[in-house]
Amino acid sequence: MKKKLTLETAPLSRRTFLHQAAAFGLLAGIKHLLPAYARPLTGGLTPPVAGSRPPTVYELTIAETGLRFGGRHARATTINGTVPGPLLRFREGEEVVLKVTNRLKEDTSIHWHGLLVPFNMDGVPGVSFPGIRPGETFTYRFALRQSGTYWYHSHSGLQEQTGVYGPIIVDPAGDDPVAYDREHVVVLSDWTFEDPHRVLRKLRKMPGYYNFQRQTLLGLLRGEDLSLRDRLRWGRMRMDATDLADVTGATYTYLMNGLAPEDNWTALFRPGERVRLRFINAGAGSFFDVRIPGLPLTIVQADGQNVQPVTVDEFRIGIAETYDVIVEPREDRAYTIFAESMDRSGYARGTLAPREGLQAPVPEQRRRPARSMADMGMDHGNMQGMDHGNMQGMDHGNMQGMDHGNMPGMDHEGHGMQMGAMAGLAPPGTLPPAVPHGEDTHGPGNAAVPMMTRSRLHEPGIGLGNDGRRVLVYTDLKSMEPTIDMPPPTREIELHLTGNMERYMWSIDGKAYSEAPEPIRIEKGERVRITFVNDTMMEHPMHLHGMWMMLENGHFPHLPRKHTLIVKPAERLSVMVVPDETGPWAFHCHILYHMDMGMFRVVEVTEPATAEVSQ
Repeated sequence: MKKKLTLETAPLSRRTFLHQAAAFGLLAGIKHLLPAYARPLTGGLTPPVAGSRPPTVYELTIAETGLRFGGRHARATTINGTVPGPLLRFREGEEVVLKVTNRLKEDTSIHWHGLLVPFNMDGVPGVSFPGIRPGETFTYRFALRQSGTYWYHSHSGLQEQTGVYGPIIVDPAGDDPVAYDREHVVVLSDWTFEDPHRVLRKLRKMPGYYNFQRQTLLGLLRGEDLSLRDRLRWGRMRMDATDLADVTGATYTYLMNGLAPEDNWTALFRPGERVRLRFINAGAGSFFDVRIPGLPLTIVQADGQNVQPVTVDEFRIGIAETYDVIVEPREDRAYTIFAESMDRSGYARGTLAPREGLQAPVPEQRRRPARSMADMGMDHGNMQGMDHGNMQGMDHGNMQGMDHGNMPGMDHEGHGMQMGAMAGLAPPGTLPPAVPHGEDTHGPGNAAVPMMTRSRLHEPGIGLGNDGRRVLVYTDLKSMEPTIDMPPPTREIELHLTGNMERYMWSIDGKAYSEAPEPIRIEKGERVRITFVNDTMMEHPMHLHGMWMMLENGHFPHLPRKHTLIVKPAERLSVMVVPDETGPWAFHCHILYHMDMGMFRVVEVTEPATAEVSQ
């Protein structure tokens, strides 16, 4: 079965469609040419019927296209002429063939985010394949080993920011454990009318260029901003407590399924139905806080993996994460789907409605939050016995009384701390303890090192949890099925997320990818604990290609599997990985501009050294 995904389901060419629309006076009412699942007033998708089907061939063309966002014209990089790209729907166990044709003047690529594929099908130029040159077609072919909600995007340059992304649904081979009557795909993203390369140049010259929510003298006098003492502390680090996002609503238009808030993407339902909303954060630089006033949200899936249902009022979705949510609207009225940017500089908005023409009030935006002492690793309640009065410039080389060189079981060579099995590593699922930062401050690429790092999985995140709403936290997540036969890890790899906001430098262990750091080497089948330590004052959505990260959130054997994780400032977060595919795999922050500036590594998975070579 071959599917040519076009702008419309009807057999009209784009040119014919536009001519006919203009002839009937319809063109003025078209805000945006969208794939079927994303059009305003969509009736949604119905649960598929289980059963076998032949392999599917999809044809995707990447090209530059003129579109409109919020009433303004733009040149976007599109997949089959739309932003977002078409929905790709598969079934677990089937083989898929995806033919991607490049109509741009530069190289391009597609990465299948969260799908477990052979490394040469992963779509990362310079790591797993050369990329797709102008005028060429590259054929991706792989078997699907999982089900759930995922997405795809370009891994070339800054093309993801210009529109190269779209949703994926993989239906389970058997019955879906999640019951629902209707479903809608909700792709959240951020659009800028500026050239993304110009955005990056501005950030490199003035990292706070897009931050128009800085603290003010009036705010200080009114008690709305940080105290003078805390402001002076931030000033000594040359940081601003309001630096929540590098790129903000000052240039971003926040989109829901490709539509600006004023265009009001609308999804239909019948009162009493169980509606499944498949949220995907395809933003280049934006975290979203999602709620639907008047409706509880039951989280049933995280990053494509089924989780034990947990009901909340709001959840934060990091860049590249996905969450599946069940809502049960019983009243014959409209509900607003509200996705507020973490820095409160804007929002994406849509409507759930029982019929055409209904809208619900749009919630008032909340006040911009500010960073805290905990974000600086200076939470006094958890740092007893430390003298904070002399933390001038946070010079950890002068942290008296701490002999980091003799901390048992630590080997500081290679990628951070590595511990062998003889070091007595904690069992799988154990939350990492609070640990003082070591002497290695990772050089000039790291501006502000926290005194203490600790687990923050139980925290909802900055700007959340203070208004009585139930907010999803990572310690709420439990896998549906237990992980059995999981011995302790054989070793631990500690990776420090590092940066210098003032110079807009982003790295891992103080080294940008352009400095050609050695790959992180793991053997196939090896049980490894990776511990992230966020030395920066910003959240980083860390994404590992080619294998699951089992989040150690205290719920073993029900550890949730994630492909992307938000690591908060001054946080210590651990995951277990057991790779089952050899090859080089990308490992990076999914803030597009951070990745481009060097917060990127390669994980090299090799056959076990003890494996016998076949004759």
